[in-house]
Amino acid sequence: MTNSLLGKVAIITGASQGLGLEIARRYVAAGASVVLCGRDSSILEQTRARLQTQENAGQSVQAVSADVSSPSDVDRLVAHSISCFGKIDVLVNNAGIYGPMGAIEDVDWREWVRAIEVNLLGSVLMARAVVPSMKARRSGKIIQLSGGGATNPLPRISAYAVSKAAIVRFAETLAEELRDFGIDVNAIAPGALNTRMLEQVLAAGPERVGAGFYQRSLTQKQSGGTRLEQGAALAVFLASDASNGITGKLISAIWDNWEGWPAHVSELASSDIYTLRRIAGRDRGAAWGDK
Repeated sequence: MTNSLLGKVAIITGASQGLGLEIARRYVAAGASVVLCGRDSSILEQTRARLQTQENAGQSVQAVSADVSSPSDVDRLVAHSISCFGKIDVLVNNAGIYGPMGAIEDVDWREWVRAIEVNLLGSVLMARAVVPSMKARRSGKIIQLSGGGATNPLPRISAYAVSKAAIVRFAETLAEELRDFGIDVNAIAPGALNTRMLEQVLAAGPERVGAGFYQRSLTQKQSGGTRLEQGAALAVFLASDASNGITGKLISAIWDNWEGWPAHVSELASSDIYTLRRIAGRDRGAAWGDK
């Protein structure tokens, strides 16, 4: 994917560390100009300075400290991006938090709501803000980071699971709204990553997150987890012209053969494969459950 993003402009939220930082690094290496977004201005500036050393002629790395759950912050971030570059080609909604951990009746309600505000409403706000510019140019890519909560229950981490399932359905819905404008919207399942969020699970302990999930997280830490490069490589592909027409899908960076999908764009467009769907009895051989 060398130079596959040459001339493109991308906003990346949650870009100061972890997967967001790796995506930003890969985007700059592929030729894009990027606008980094994070809440900690000092860490964000350090990240910008580090990535700036990788710039080539015609590229620029910008940084805007912003809270994606704040409408005024989001408007300021998008306005800065358009002012600097005149366009936005790609939005990567990576900012996210786990939220409170524990039984639903015990967790702090304000923290539960905060996770929804950041993970779900923050991503919706960002999409709302960039869509008018993309529609005007009839071109664009919106890439949403998902997580294990989108496809499986996560007992004791309910706010995270709820927000991730909801944002994938929003991405699928937005993809249909924007299909006729040449704007592709997809969600990425990056795999089990060893990031600060894993450390939060381990710090919470088995009493709050459950013995099973805690043990799986501990095993993940010891094994090294999924490499950040795998999710970042998929994010580069989805931002590039090679993925044009692939939209409304939840794509696993690990298990899906996404590199070969461009040859099957028509089939993907006419099918509900790689989407969130209800499993009926007939799908599992339980003939007694359906009419």
